[in-house]
Amino acid sequence: MTRKQKIALIAACLFYVLTVFGFFYFSLTLIVLVFLLATLSLTYFAYICYSSRNDYTGAEHLQQEIGLLKAEMEQLKKDYDSMIREKDAELDRRQESIDELRDSAADRDNEFRKIKDELAKHEDNQKINDAVYESLLPPDDEDATEVDIIGVARRAIQELSADAKAVGLVITISSAEEKLMVRASAKRLLIMFRNIIDNSIKYMKKAGTLVVTISTIDDDIFIVLKDTGNGLPENETKHIFELNYQGSNRISGNGLGLTQAKAIVEHYGGTIYARSPQGNGMGIYIQLPTG
Repeated sequence: MTRKQKIALIAACLFYVLTVFGFFYFSLTLIVLVFLLATLSLTYFAYICYSSRNDYTGAEHLQQEIGLLKAEMEQLKKDYDSMIREKDAELDRRQESIDELRDSAADRDNEFRKIKDELAKHEDNQKINDAVYESLLPPDDEDATEVDIIGVARRAIQELSADAKAVGLVITISSAEEKLMVRASAKRLLIMFRNIIDNSIKYMKKAGTLVVTISTIDDDIFIVLKDTGNGLPENETKHIFELNYQGSNRISGNGLGLTQAKAIVEHYGGTIYARSPQGNGMGIYIQLPTG
């Protein structure tokens, strides 16, 4: 083999190795350039071999080598095409992922806007409800003072005793204390008790009892008014403090009594809720801070 043949063959092999190496580390442009150099080196080697036919055996050997190199180059081209297709497929997958993320972000933005709108509506409704509850507060000319809530409850029971007796309702107070002081308006607390007791008188529809339990834990006063009436289903009980709500046992009236009681309790920073196992009476539970 001549010196030129050796140089051409070495160059072709070197560029071939660089081409294979380039699939993993070079850019596409550099891979193509090295591939062309390998092709040119191989072509130049073939040309030299063809031009220097010394003997039939040498030419046949060179033809075999050229055939092998061509087969390798074809395989290299196939590998290159396969890699290009894989990269294109990967780019397509990445684009699909980007599109999915964009759609997901758009969906989240829409959900955020909906939530924001719902919160705004809720805030507006809450402001309206607060205004309504504030308007339901009974007028009071005197400032909140320390009052005996047990005494207020007794007064309310006494004022409604005739109505309770007419329907056969016996009302009692249960408390471990003789007095429990709370900072509030006696007039408003009296209306609160009257509204709740009057509600039991109206809806009992049979003889029974109403027990008013008043106790204290730390800085809070807890009041439970539990009667022995028929009560209401659970899905109705949770609405009884809503404005103008009347349950399935509705009777005449404007439905403002319990709503006004709720307004009074919440005005003094307390909470009120109801429990009514159907057929086992109605219970009104109140928590009021003492100060």
